[in-house]
Amino acid sequence: MLAGFYTAASGILTQQRNINVIGSNLTNSQTAGYRAQRVITTEFEKEYLTRLENGEYVDLGDTGSPCVLIDTVDTNVQYQSLKETESPYDMALVGDGYFNVQGEDNLYMTRNGNFNIDEEGYLVLDGIGRVMGESGELRIGGSDFVVTQEGYVFDSNNQYVDKLLVTNPAEGSDIQKRPNGFFTCDNVETVDEIDVYQKTLERSNVDMNQEYTNLIAAQRAFQACSTALSTVDNMNAKAATLSSIT
Repeated sequence: MLAGFYTAASGILTQQRNINVIGSNLTNSQTAGYRAQRVITTEFEKEYLTRLENGEYVDLGDTGSPCVLIDTVDTNVQYQSLKETESPYDMALVGDGYFNVQGEDNLYMTRNGNFNIDEEGYLVLDGIGRVMGESGELRIGGSDFVVTQEGYVFDSNNQYVDKLLVTNPAEGSDIQKRPNGFFTCDNVETVDEIDVYQKTLERSNVDMNQEYTNLIAAQRAFQACSTALSTVDNMNAKAATLSSIT
């Protein structure tokens, strides 16, 4: 009987995480450069649970308790189309690479080029931090600046400022996913040949129709697991009652 609790509970937890990920995709559908994420469950759709008992691992139930577990949450890195804007602070990358933004506690990687300017004249991503050039934080001074397609930044006096820092995670590096399409990485490689467009933003690659379909399926699976858990609980209560009578 205990195996049923583990199976149903694992389904509930997995579908709750799935709903959370889908919700994040829907919330960020209009966030520039956002990459949709998807929950990947265990390869064979089940995992046999064991427990430590008297110093040995034993199966739960006669043949173990089949349950779905989350293996990874993958990111869809497929490139999306661009849209032109009127803001000189907006930028979009075509091809590989990520902008780098210095936050309070981390250097963040992102495809979101919806930048702005702070009171000191630095290029910033609102709510996160200052945009990085290859020599440090980018100070552009005002809105009358130019970014070439190769990523070189020139101020209003046509003086060279710096080159946008665009990086990729190095092979074998530890990549940490952050909310709203941001990443941190312990080892990055600079992308030398970049393709950047000013007054342009990359659209999110979230497919709204697909996300709503996935959300409905996840909600129904969550409800089914909840019903199964209630059924197992009722059966367990009846079995306990019968055992007490006999």
